[in-house]
Amino acid sequence: MSTVTPAAATGTTTTSTSPTSNTSATSSLLGKDQFLQLMMAELKNQNPMSPNSSDPTQYVTELAQFTSLEQQTNTAQSTAQSATASQATQALALLGHTVSYVDPAGNSGTGVVQKVDFTTSGPTLTVNGDTGIAPSGVSEVS
Repeated sequence: MSTVTPAAATGTTTTSTSPTSNTSATSSLLGKDQFLQLMMAELKNQNPMSPNSSDPTQYVTELAQFTSLEQQTNTAQSTAQSATASQATQALALLGHTVSYVDPAGNSGTGVVQKVDFTTSGPTLTVNGDTGIAPSGVSEVS
C-alpha cells in the first residue's frame, strides 16, 4: 500500500510503500472512494516544477489499472445478478410440472411442483407438500 506524506515547507510529496497482509480483514483494503481520494491528494501535492517520480506516467498507469479493476468488479456483479435471475427463472418454470427429486434428507420422490420460495441461499421448491427442495435436486421433469 502507498502512503503519501506531504512535505509542508517544500510543497513536494514523499511516497513510501509497505506490503499488506492477506490475513487482515477486507475492510482494510482501499475502496474506490479511498483510492480516488489518495490520487487527488497526490495531484494536489505535486510540484510540477520538480517532479518527484522518475516515471511521469505513473499517475496515468495507476488510473488505468483502477479503471480496469472497476470494470472487472462491475462485470462480476452483473454476472452474479444474471446467475441469480437465471436460477429464479428456472425454478419458476418448474411450477405445475411433475418432477422426480431428492429432498434435503436424501429421500427420492416424485410429484407436482406447487410452490417456489425465494430464500437468501436461492430458490427452493415445494413438491406435494414437501418444502425446501433445491432445484439442483430435481433429476427429471415431465
